[in-house]
Amino acid sequence: MIDGRSIYSPLFSGVFWDAQYLPIDSIERIEVVSGPGGTLWGTNAMNGVINIITKQASATIGTTIDARWGRLQSGATISHGAAAADGAWRAYAMDYAMPSGERLNGAKLGDAWHYAQAGFRRDWQRGADAITLQGDAYRSGKGQLPTRDIARPDEARLNGANVQLHWSRQLSDGGNWNVQAYYDRTRRDHAGTFMETLDVLDLQGVYNFAPLGSHALAVGADYRYARDRVTNWSGIAFLPAHATLRWGSLFGQDTIALGDQFKLIAGLRLERNGYTGTEFLPNLRLSWKQSAESMWWTSLSRTARAPTRVDRDSYIKQGVVSLVGGADFQSEVAKVLEVGHRRQLGNHANYSITLYRARYDRLRTVTAINFPVLFTIANNLEGETRGVEAWGNFQVTRDWRLGAGFTAMHEEFHMKPGVREINNSTRENFDPTHTARLRSSLVLGEGRDLDVTVRRVSRLRYSDVPGYTALDVNLNWRLRPWLDLSLGASNALDRDHEETRGSQVGSPRLSVGRGAYIRIISRF
Repeated sequence: MIDGRSIYSPLFSGVFWDAQYLPIDSIERIEVVSGPGGTLWGTNAMNGVINIITKQASATIGTTIDARWGRLQSGATISHGAAAADGAWRAYAMDYAMPSGERLNGAKLGDAWHYAQAGFRRDWQRGADAITLQGDAYRSGKGQLPTRDIARPDEARLNGANVQLHWSRQLSDGGNWNVQAYYDRTRRDHAGTFMETLDVLDLQGVYNFAPLGSHALAVGADYRYARDRVTNWSGIAFLPAHATLRWGSLFGQDTIALGDQFKLIAGLRLERNGYTGTEFLPNLRLSWKQSAESMWWTSLSRTARAPTRVDRDSYIKQGVVSLVGGADFQSEVAKVLEVGHRRQLGNHANYSITLYRARYDRLRTVTAINFPVLFTIANNLEGETRGVEAWGNFQVTRDWRLGAGFTAMHEEFHMKPGVREINNSTRENFDPTHTARLRSSLVLGEGRDLDVTVRRVSRLRYSDVPGYTALDVNLNWRLRPWLDLSLGASNALDRDHEETRGSQVGSPRLSVGRGAYIRIISRF
């Protein structure tokens, strides 16, 4: 999400990241909520939620010019903000370009792109009311990757816009409510693959009751409408080409204080979609504050990924082989148990450890109808994951801080009895068994700091993508009160390495190369 606006695509189960850009200086924080979040955010919040939150306009008053030149990306942003009646406003424009990617042998792929975007934000504070109106408009063009069967010399084009209104009110009894509405349009044209125009309208509201004894109750509702129009090509089609999609949900959550040390959270969301009807998304959480420095917690949740148009409406043909969407494809379901511990070690260190076990059912597979020429999308995979996530911070000295993180995961997936495996479906997402990260943040002097991050990712299981170690370095230097200079390098240890397998058999083996950049920020 960006400021609560969902960027999850109803066309497929994911995000088109090429349409999601923001000026770096406008971002206040990025919340990463690990684990299922269906009760608060609805279907598709299966394994985590990322919410990018931008700064209020009053925090960006003045003019900023941000220019960056680098091997992997170059561009510039200009923004201006000013105080206004009952609040403030800002506007920005940005232009970025990325060079062509490379194969492992160094050959250029021809997928270089250019991206331009402009936007605004206006905030009002009138007594107990806080109102925000914001929006963005963008367009880009990029080269398309060729495949085994089709050469695509034409440029892929993308344009879109969004506008969002948020209104909150603080009530005299201690309660509050907020409503949010947004409209989002995206139009993308991938010549020879598909062309889509998507319009999304969303209205949501939450009411937080004033505390009543030991209870703090919140209730809310959401309605989303989408009109999706796809131009079908010979190899890829959606039937019907034009579709209207609707989602509606109600949720409630009660936070109950059980004495001074224990807190219980119980919530439920009922969300209805046009494919599978109503999904039940409950959540139960219990925390124990052992002391002022230590807390234990556990949670039990059920969440779901609702079908998309790719699951139900797609038709793909390559040669004599055809893949059709599953007319009866159901929601993928996860039931997740988590246990965690957090502790503050004086004023210099803290850590968090979470153990989890997730049982998955009705996961997406490719199943043969008439092997080897006709296949369909079905729900024939089940299994579980279990693992640990840990992170910690240590303030070594006043000017030096270390941060570390580690994850380990074991997966067991299998086809349901009597179903034939096709194309290694039981491998699921080819995830690494473990990852590790160590970050050093050092203040070198007044206005100068150095960040160094080392990341280790193990090999992707069931694939030939090896593990890798990456080093990122960033030096920031405040040359003048109004002028900042940044120098950086990414993937400094390797000329290139793989991070993911190709999207299909025969697709080019892609590499992530070493990069370096210089960035200048001037503020007036």
